[in-house]
Amino acid sequence: MQQFLSPGIRAMLLSALAFSVMSALVKLAGERLSSVQITMVRGIVTLALSWWAVKRAGISPWGNDRKWLVVRGLLGFVGLHCYYFAVTRLPLADATVIQLTNPLMVAVAAAIFLHEPLRRSDLAGIALGLGGVVLVSRPTFLFGGEERALDPIALGVAVLGAIVAASVYVVVRKLRATEHPLVVVLQFPMLTVPLTLPLVIPVWQWPTPFEWLVLLGVGVFTQIGQVKMTEALHLEPAARATAVSYVQILFAVIFGVVLFRETPTAWTLAGATSIAIGTAIVARPRAPTTS
Repeated sequence: MQQFLSPGIRAMLLSALAFSVMSALVKLAGERLSSVQITMVRGIVTLALSWWAVKRAGISPWGNDRKWLVVRGLLGFVGLHCYYFAVTRLPLADATVIQLTNPLMVAVAAAIFLHEPLRRSDLAGIALGLGGVVLVSRPTFLFGGEERALDPIALGVAVLGAIVAASVYVVVRKLRATEHPLVVVLQFPMLTVPLTLPLVIPVWQWPTPFEWLVLLGVGVFTQIGQVKMTEALHLEPAARATAVSYVQILFAVIFGVVLFRETPTAWTLAGATSIAIGTAIVARPRAPTTS
């Protein structure tokens, strides 16, 4: 298995697992606390952890290419708030499937701006992964089942969030040439905390001791996910690395069964199979080129 999965793909799989745990904790915290407050506490925790990691590594927190580092931080801030806004206004399945279209956007953007070639098998794997996401999420705007229309503003924000998330991946991939992964990770909370502060003051509720533990877990698993994602994007082409993020759906199914007593449907199992096959195709190492 170690020979089959490259270090970059292994890092992306760990990132997907960490982000899945984070999402479960966010769902738990969101039963009473606002998404803006969760974002704020998460930002503070990841800022402290990132700053400590950068100092421990003995590298400058300010990096080399300040312009693109700031762009990375701003895009992360906008993308996260777009996603949370969409989740609060749209059915979760719809918001999720729209957000997880960003690997396709990454593939296009990376091919255009980073000149990263795509294998035909990569395209097939991405298509299988996206198809699996649709089968698992079964968004109402494709499958029906609910007699109501989607909020067009929230739908537009969700699409914007997916585009911004794809842009983040491409910028992170670009920064691999000049920046340490820990410095890139630091930029997100460094900008998110001060920019979120004016938004959180009007809606702040003091968390209970249990909620503080949950929020701490959100921050810790976010940090793990961000670090591993950045490592993966330093080691793998952007389209290939981000396509592996589809495996989050598999982790979500497992957490749903174990933690929330959710029984997967036939659609879920079919989608999970499609995601697993697509991820395996995309995760295959490239054959070495010969001159």
